[in-house]
Amino acid sequence: MNTHEATDGPPGVHERIVPMRLQRFLARAGVASRRGSEDLMTAGRVRVNGVVVSELGARVDPLTDTVEVDGRVVTLASAPTYLVLNKPAGYVTTMSDPQGRPTVADLVPRDPAGLFPVGRLDRETTGLLLFTTDGDLAHKLLHPRFHVEKTYRVSVEGRPARETLAALSSGVELEDGVTAPARVRMVEAGPSAEMEIAIREGRKRQVRRMFAAVGHPVISLHRTSFGPLVLGDLAPGEHRHLGPEEVSALKRTTEGGR
Repeated sequence: MNTHEATDGPPGVHERIVPMRLQRFLARAGVASRRGSEDLMTAGRVRVNGVVVSELGARVDPLTDTVEVDGRVVTLASAPTYLVLNKPAGYVTTMSDPQGRPTVADLVPRDPAGLFPVGRLDRETTGLLLFTTDGDLAHKLLHPRFHVEKTYRVSVEGRPARETLAALSSGVELEDGVTAPARVRMVEAGPSAEMEIAIREGRKRQVRRMFAAVGHPVISLHRTSFGPLVLGDLAPGEHRHLGPEEVSALKRTTEGGR
């Protein structure tokens, strides 16, 4: 086994790389998130030097081994891509859909290969959706240990009482357990109240289920921020690449395990 100097960033002119677990290599190469890379391996779709490798503990040397996914050679990207999309309603958060429904892949560039969404917004939810080829960062942003905050603007049926807001803030009982504390405020009262809620969990359809549990079903749901990223005035269906400061801020949210 070769020994090279370890580095955290993508390979460049002045860096050397140690052998690493195959799923980490695939994530860094932008093939999929680390979990998705493990699924590719166990499905027998990954070859190293011509041999199918499904063992999750397998290691590869990026300098000497040839890695293929579905017959396509994979290398570490020279510079990861990061962009945000203002997702419109009616699009499924996946890069391909066997049912032929519109997907978010229709709204973002096809180049570079390996671009994928970080987490999901359900079909009718709109707003900020992060895409990247940086599998390592995506894995961290979605890991419960880092508690990355997501903020939503919510229109609900009826006007929640002060006690209801307190319940949402402290945690409500769902079928998969009590939710963690959230930040909730009334934006505009009326027949259908406008609310803002910030959560640090990533359960499926969580915000919709939280408001349904307290008797105020969601009419519309729009994500306005993800960690330090803010959607701003980006038009529905449009995307933009992140600036260096935004990328640095994203990476800082996964430092220290907070």
